[in-house]
Amino acid sequence: MQMVFHMGVHGTDGDRLLKTLLNNRALLQKGGTEVVTPNRHRGLFEEALKSLNGGVATPEMEQIMLDAMLESDEPARVVMSTPTFMGAPGRAVGREGLYPQIGQRAAALSRLFPSARTEFFVAIRNPAVLLSEVLPQFSGGGYDDLMQGCHPMQLRWRDAIQRLVRAAQGRRVVIWCHEDVPLIWPEVVRLAAALPGDAPLSGGLLYMHDLLGDIGIARLRDAMAGRDQMTVAQRRTLYREVLAAHALPGTLDQDITLPGWTQELVDQVTHAYRDDVAEIAVLPGVEFILP
Repeated sequence: MQMVFHMGVHGTDGDRLLKTLLNNRALLQKGGTEVVTPNRHRGLFEEALKSLNGGVATPEMEQIMLDAMLESDEPARVVMSTPTFMGAPGRAVGREGLYPQIGQRAAALSRLFPSARTEFFVAIRNPAVLLSEVLPQFSGGGYDDLMQGCHPMQLRWRDAIQRLVRAAQGRRVVIWCHEDVPLIWPEVVRLAAALPGDAPLSGGLLYMHDLLGDIGIARLRDAMAGRDQMTVAQRRTLYREVLAAHALPGTLDQDITLPGWTQELVDQVTHAYRDDVAEIAVLPGVEFILP
């Protein structure tokens, strides 16, 4: 059995992957894939991890959890998606930088199902924008409490993903940039669900609709009409052209209003993020989805 954990992160997917997978539930079930919604494992995993206290689940414990969370009998692939796998939004930053516990979280999840082949899916995002998304969700205080003394230039995805890869110990790790997701969304969904590239997909335009609105998405559908045999590269080129011409005002830009942040600092953090992406894309043990 394959156990797929889409771990978020905060301020990226929301529940779009979960919704898209559920929209394709009938197709996935035919291929032996079951999508488990958070309400079917929330609390269950927390109790199990607390009970294990760093140990590995026994076969009996594995079976109890599977019986509690699954609706089908012995699926080949189980997909779960929630940013709470990373903990509360306040866990996004620690003294050491971004997601200091990402490796520990991944290792703990893998110990729940030691007999399964575990996979981890993670979206990363420009730390400046990520903080802007996370801060309003943070219930532990203000900006200073969230940052815990961490300097913005310490917010490096390179370090976090290296921790994840080490903890994964050879398990599959799939990474992509949230900034690219409108162009690569069908590939993200198909990889998570183990669908072939030519499988029909409901919800493949979800992110594009967010950026284009009803009128723009109608123009995109018109442009795609009669072009069913487009390659991935051709489809992405068409998406870029339609976005450039018809994106809703303000959807492609985001203002950064973080305490003490200047435009120079935003630019420095963005540059460091781009450097990290270049390193992560070729990091051994990472399967990176390029736009």
